[in-house]
Amino acid sequence: MSRLSQVSESGQKVAEAIATVLKVEVEIIDTELVRVAGTGIIRNDVGSRLLRGLVNKHVLQTGNHIFISEAGFHPICMSCPLSGRCFYRASIVYPITAETEVIGTISLIAFDDAQKETLSKNTESLIEFIGRMADLISSKALEREIMAERMVMANRLEAVVDAVYEGVLAVNSEGVITHFNQSAERLFGAKKDHIIDKEAKIILPSLPLAEVLEDGKGFNSREVFFNFGGRKLHLLSTARPIKVEHDLIAGVVATFRDFKETQRLAYEIMSTQEMINFEDLVGASKLFTEVKSKAIKISSGNLTILIIGESGTGKEVFARAIHANGPHGHRPFVSINCGAIPENLLETELFGYDEGAFPGARRGGKQGKFELADGGAIFLDEIGNLSLYLQAKLLKYLQDRRIERVGGTRMIPVDVRVIAATNDDLQEMVRKNLFRDELYYSLSVIPLVIPPLRERLEDIPLLLDFYMKRFSKLLGKEIRGFSDEAMKACLKYYWPGNVRELVYTVEYAINLEENNLISLESLTPEIREVTKKGTRDGITGDGRLLQLAQLEKEAIAAALDGFGWSNDGKVRAARALGISRATIYRKIHKYGLKPT
Repeated sequence: MSRLSQVSESGQKVAEAIATVLKVEVEIIDTELVRVAGTGIIRNDVGSRLLRGLVNKHVLQTGNHIFISEAGFHPICMSCPLSGRCFYRASIVYPITAETEVIGTISLIAFDDAQKETLSKNTESLIEFIGRMADLISSKALEREIMAERMVMANRLEAVVDAVYEGVLAVNSEGVITHFNQSAERLFGAKKDHIIDKEAKIILPSLPLAEVLEDGKGFNSREVFFNFGGRKLHLLSTARPIKVEHDLIAGVVATFRDFKETQRLAYEIMSTQEMINFEDLVGASKLFTEVKSKAIKISSGNLTILIIGESGTGKEVFARAIHANGPHGHRPFVSINCGAIPENLLETELFGYDEGAFPGARRGGKQGKFELADGGAIFLDEIGNLSLYLQAKLLKYLQDRRIERVGGTRMIPVDVRVIAATNDDLQEMVRKNLFRDELYYSLSVIPLVIPPLRERLEDIPLLLDFYMKRFSKLLGKEIRGFSDEAMKACLKYYWPGNVRELVYTVEYAINLEENNLISLESLTPEIREVTKKGTRDGITGDGRLLQLAQLEKEAIAAALDGFGWSNDGKVRAARALGISRATIYRKIHKYGLKPT
């Protein structure tokens, strides 16, 4: 369809108006010589194509107007079969130009002597007049194209907005809703036709859009709660003001996500971490296979589990495998070390906070680890480091399966399997009133004790070989195994850091080793020392524990003597030793330490 044919209706109106005033006939054709509009006898041929149209072709090609005073006798007419006997008597043909392109012509035509005299006597003024009419038609064509382009852009924008998974809602400067995409229809359970052109403050009074209109400041990921259409909605919203010149606010556009859906996305991000299954747990000793068998059995349920074991035995590895093998293994596994986070921050990390809970709290609040783990499992390592206050809060969750954010007033239902871990003697802590007995019994519904590496010696060669192959591949080395001397030293070593220390040892050795077998010289200094002493670290297992305990006792006492025995001094001493405040209090009771 030509550009002029798209405005044929407007062209016909212009042609008829001109013909009525000037008493001559008018013809408008496009670049294909198709009549777009016409008056008089020409009107019957609108839509047909000119058979010859030599004069129109000339104007279309040159872009210049022309006056034919004697039709059929002008030089342009000489090649026409009707030359000398044209049924036109005279004509003025003017190009219709859109920007720089000729898109057609408009002609004033005389079919009788009276009309010919009109064209001949007023030629100059008629040429100027018809030129203005050509501009009018051109502007109509351009306007039509601009409107069509805007319509395409609007439809494209509408399609893009509807394709967005987030709900999108926009209001104008008066707070009237102008846009409501398909995802918003799904989230709100309402049709666009029932929302558009309504005041947001009336039908959606809980949405924080009025404040953005007033102060011109948007917000990110703010939680909003409200009832709509009999449904309780819990959404995450982001809003931005629509600004025009001079920073005037023309409206607000807001996006919405279902809060649960946001959690699902967080789950997907967390699930990108390496999954650990029971097949990944290396060991063939009787102790290890027994605890692994028990872990497989208890993984199928959803009961709380307490994993007990020395540092480095693989408590978190077991927790991950239990979760992956359980009924909700496809849901999140969230891990937090209760001893690595200051007590004043740990509560917000676990349970989150509401907006305004404390100075500097993020607008909209923040989810805690329990909410992020909803539907899955949370691993609470070093559970013995929880303060009595947080122990009470955790116990409350285990009893009614709801959490309360810091600074909040709502109880939020959360379905999480709790897997706790400790290397402390929780029973001894209960006796000393450092750990709540109810919490201990709630956590230890199913206790799982991970044996230390020194009690499963037959697993050491398996672990050494497994990590030797892993690190050799990572570091691009062709190491086939351990020398006999190196293997004997590893078997004699006490492994106070258990599997974690073994992993570091293998990585250390492969980085240093230049041959195909790991030699004694490539092992850590602690292991090489064992060979010199000729015994498993030179002392018995019990003796080693006593020695470590004595060193720990002396280090804590020295730190307290340096920083003071006041509460503030204990906090500073704990910070210097790299342990939590709860831990240093527990150790003071354990060793019976007092000021000297």
